[in-house]
Amino acid sequence: MSEVATVLQLHDLDLLLNEALDPKSRARLKKLGFEVQDPVVLQRARARLLQGVDRRWVNHYERALKRYGRAVAVVRDRVCQGCFITLPTSASPNAQESLTVCESCGRILYWR
Repeated sequence: MSEVATVLQLHDLDLLLNEALDPKSRARLKKLGFEVQDPVVLQRARARLLQGVDRRWVNHYERALKRYGRAVAVVRDRVCQGCFITLPTSASPNAQESLTVCESCGRILYWR
C-alpha cells in the first residue's frame, strides 16, 4: 500500500476514533443503527497504520491533527480545502502518489 493511501486510512481511522470516544457521538450513531467499534480495537489498528508511514510524515500529521482536528486536506483546482489558499504550481506533486504539505496551514495535501 502506498504512503498516501496509508495516511488517508489513518485520517479516516482517527475521525472514527474521535466519534467512538465521544459519548454524544456514540449515542447518536447507536440511535441511527450503526455499530460503534471498541476504541481499543481502533487504537490498535491506528498503531499498525503508523508503522507504515515515514516518521517525518507522522510528525506533520500529528501536528496538523492536534491543531485543526483534521490533518489531511483535499486540493481542488490548486486550492487547499483546509485553509482555502491558492497553491503555487510548484507545490503540485510530480506523481499522484507523493505526499505534500500546504505551505500555509501545514495540513497534508491530497491531490485529486
